Amino acid sequence: MSTSGALRFPVISPTTGAHLRDVQGLPRAEWLGAVEGAHEAQRGWQTTSLEARAAVLERAAGLLRGRTDTYARLMAEEMGKPLDQGRGEIEKCAWVCEYYAEQAAAVLAPESIATEAVRSQVVFRPLGVVLAIMPWNFPFWQVFRFAAPALMAGNAALLKPAPNVPGCGAAIEALWHEAGLPPALFRSLLVDTEAVGDLIDHPHVQAVTLTGSTRAGRAVAERAGRALKKTVLELGGSDPYVILADAHVEQAAQRCVQSRLINAGQSCIAAKRCIVVPEVRAAFEEAVVRHMRAAHMGDPVQEGVDLGPLARHDLRDTLHKQVQDSIRAGARCLLGGQVPEGPGAFYPPTVLTDVAPGCPAYHEELFGPVATILPATDEADALRIANDTAYGLGAALFTADVERGQQLAEEVLEAGCCAVNDFVRSDPRLPFGGIKDSGYGRELGSFGLREFVNVKTIYVGGL
Repeated sequence: MSTSGALRFPVISPTTGAHLRDVQGLPRAEWLGAVEGAHEAQRGWQTTSLEARAAVLERAAGLLRGRTDTYARLMAEEMGKPLDQGRGEIEKCAWVCEYYAEQAAAVLAPESIATEAVRSQVVFRPLGVVLAIMPWNFPFWQVFRFAAPALMAGNAALLKPAPNVPGCGAAIEALWHEAGLPPALFRSLLVDTEAVGDLIDHPHVQAVTLTGSTRAGRAVAERAGRALKKTVLELGGSDPYVILADAHVEQAAQRCVQSRLINAGQSCIAAKRCIVVPEVRAAFEEAVVRHMRAAHMGDPVQEGVDLGPLARHDLRDTLHKQVQDSIRAGARCLLGGQVPEGPGAFYPPTVLTDVAPGCPAYHEELFGPVATILPATDEADALRIANDTAYGLGAALFTADVERGQQLAEEVLEAGCCAVNDFVRSDPRLPFGGIKDSGYGRELGSFGLREFVNVKTIYVGGL
């Protein structure tokens, strides 16, 4: 295990570039103690009734709603999310708590199966301590969508937050404790990468979930695999949005831009690749540019801002290089594409068209407010391009023929989450996750509640 001492993590404002504060990371002895404490607390928690667990989740939902503006401002400060979007994120966290408080008893109820036994059942029991390695882009939602079902199923939860949002991790820990959760049952552990590996190896950690890049997912899966521990991975995406000849072009453009600009485009399920057939290409390009140009970019703590800065300056630099390399490879820039003057990690709404194989924008995930338009020769070619990616998280299709659109989404599009005439989003009631390089396993819905349980067979024979 790691012998390194505690680190200090700087918090830099993405809006101004100013150094806000340093946050002390946890020394080895403290995070080791947190694992031991979670293990002991989980033994008691698993015997607590579902009704008692649900009461904690319901109190958490109430606390979230009571502090919506406080938490929205914290996200704006640490990673640049506009206030309105932050408020929506907190409401969604409250919703997922209430959903699992209401649904867990039915989903986790024993299932009787007829066999030759006197009685045969499948029961669902918690695994133990679950480690969550979470990113910065939705610093509350991505934690609650893991924690609410994991805790409701009787597990303990350890959070490793992204280092640039330590305040969000600390606020979530405090909220769970105030809601009545035994303090050791949920801890936010601000540690370095070496310690993350040691946490995965720890014998009391029974499962790991990660939301992050494909590269990080491979590293976590490899480490957890050596220890034979369950993993759920929600990784990157390069979601195709296919616009067919009979699509309502204005609606399709509005939905694509809305999806592309949520959280300044820093979303795994944003509309990354708009694939358009010739019949509607010109009208679609015009509408996308118009909607992108109308977005108001500014300080995320100001009301009415649609687009804040990217979360870090290095992320802005990476995105700009991808845009410029794509232009050099043959893409045309219809809007934006230049780093603005002044402080902060801002990047303007940008539209690239004529994106083809060989462009970074065709093959790579662009994590920012850049809409890419990929021309297709016909419908079959558009569907081929949609699936011509290593990713498989979300996909969308726009057509006036809703029944056929659903058929294509079900049978042709290669993704874990598909939408017809709308943008891809997560919903507590529906399973969420990807295939291919976008990971495996499912969060949310009944599937998410059963990811971190022991599906145990009980067979009772006669005497």
